[in-house]
Formats: sequence, C-alpha cells, structure tokens
Amino acid sequence: MLSKVTKTDFSNEILRLKKSKNAILLAHYYQEPAIQEIADYVGDSLALSKHAADTEADIIVFAGVHFMAETAKILNPKKKVLLPVLEAGCSLADSCLPEDFAAFRKLHPNHYAVTYINCSADVKALSDIICTSANAKKVIESIPAHIPVIFAPDRNLGKYLINVTGRELLLWDGVCVVHEAFSLTKLIKLSERHPEAKIVAHPESETSILDMAHFIGSTSAMINYVKKDSASVFLIATEAGILHQMKIEVPDKTLIPVPSIEDNTCACSECAYMKLNTLEKLYRCLLNETPEIVLSDHLIEKAIVPLNRMLAVSN
Repeated sequence: MLSKVTKTDFSNEILRLKKSKNAILLAHYYQEPAIQEIADYVGDSLALSKHAADTEADIIVFAGVHFMAETAKILNPKKKVLLPVLEAGCSLADSCLPEDFAAFRKLHPNHYAVTYINCSADVKALSDIICTSANAKKVIESIPAHIPVIFAPDRNLGKYLINVTGRELLLWDGVCVVHEAFSLTKLIKLSERHPEAKIVAHPESETSILDMAHFIGSTSAMINYVKKDSASVFLIATEAGILHQMKIEVPDKTLIPVPSIEDNTCACSECAYMKLNTLEKLYRCLLNETPEIVLSDHLIEKAIVPLNRMLAVSN
C-alpha cells in the first residue's frame, strides 16, 4: 500500500517523474529537508523568481506557498505550474486583500507602491514594483527621493527599510506570524548563555529583535553571512527550515534557532503553511499534474509589469 512507501521511495519516484516530464522542482529554504534534498534549486524568493523566469522546463513544481507558485506562473504563463497543496498560504498575503489594497491606493493616488513579493497575484497587479527581502533596499533606493512611497504588506520589513534608507514610507499594517512570534526575552536569555554567539535575523522580525542582531538579511544573505563570518556559534531568527541548508554549508558551526513566544518544546519557529508540503503530496502532485496554478491572461499581463521592474533593478 502507498502508506507503506518510504521517503526514499517517494524521493526516487519524484526524481524519475521530473526527468520523464521535463519538470523542475523549486523549493524554498523553509521546506522540510527531504524536499530540499531533491529540489533542482533551493533558495529565497528572489533566487527562485529568477530561476522560474529562466527555466526551460515544461512543468514547474513549486515546493513553497501559494504566492510563490503564482509568481512562477506570472513569469511563465505558457508553462504548467504545480503546487502540492493549494491551501499552503501566507499570513502576510492574507493580511493584504486586493480590494482593501485597491481602496488604500485610491486614498494615496500620488504614491508609488512597492509591494513585498509575499502577496497575491491580484495585489501584485495593483503594485508599481515588487521586491523581496534580498533586494528591497535596492528597490527603494531606485525610486527618486521626491516620489512618496507605499510599502506593503510587511510593516516590520517596512520599518527596517525606513531605518536603512532614510526614506519616509507609508506602511501597510501586515506581519508574518512566524517572524512576529520570536521572543525577545528568550533571545536575551539565549544570548546570555552564549555570549560568543552572533545573532542573525530576517528583516520581517520585530524591531526589538533586529536591534539585537549582528546581521540582518534575507534567507540567502543569512546563509552567506554564517559561511563567511569567523564566529562559531549563531542564533538564527527566521523560520527553522533554513537550518538544513546552513548546516550543509557550515557543518562545524553551532546553529541555534531563536525560540518563539509560545514555543516550549522544540525551541524553534516554523511556518505551518510551508510545512503542509510533504514528499508524498509532492509525488502525487507531479504524478497527477495537479493542483495547477491557473491565472487569467489579464491578471498575468498586469502582474508581470511590477515583477519585471523588480528583476530589472535586481540585475
């Protein structure tokens, strides 16, 4: 029975199906290790967007969340884009509904809208340019200083950008529940127990966490920092899935996840949406070529404009 199939069996079958169907598997750092290990590319939102834009595969399977698969479809309208679990959403995307964002934009018609990639395709279509945490500072600095800017939907990333760019930004009030949940009290205690440790944080975290960090950056930037810095112990303030790739890159260093407020067990913070994807669901998705991401031509035509602007700035 299928329930008795091992993880290795699922992995081998996924690899076989990828080859036979000319499919590519893109996985975010927050996916479970078994999925990361068989992916063609593992990365942050910016890197995965670039791979999605450049791929020659016929099928793109996105091991991530819904907005990521939508982004891949926008950049590849003629290709089949699959997401193992359609319900794999995002608290940030959910905090910014298109009808609300459209009304907000009407209240501020002279503002240029910079929208974090963690949003729906409909919100992207209402935006002037998209950004990721990896290129957000560069995107903000590409906009002439006299132009007022809306930044949505992550208020924590927006506050960070105000601090590092000196720009005034009109912030949408949204948050990532994972990064919002880090406990400052527990981080302070961890830091006291490991005074030699460097604190590495994602800019979606609250300001109080970022103020303690030795380094703030996107998931890929965090990995690069841990690789290059001379410290041997790091406290990691982002979703715990990143630890898999970090351990591969720095097997001799100690990586300690920063606990969340409610976590009294595993001492880490995980995105429940990201963890909806499993090897078995990925296998079934590729085997049956469903669920498929379907977007209207009109929506794709509008949403690809701010995405292409982002890619042009990033390049």
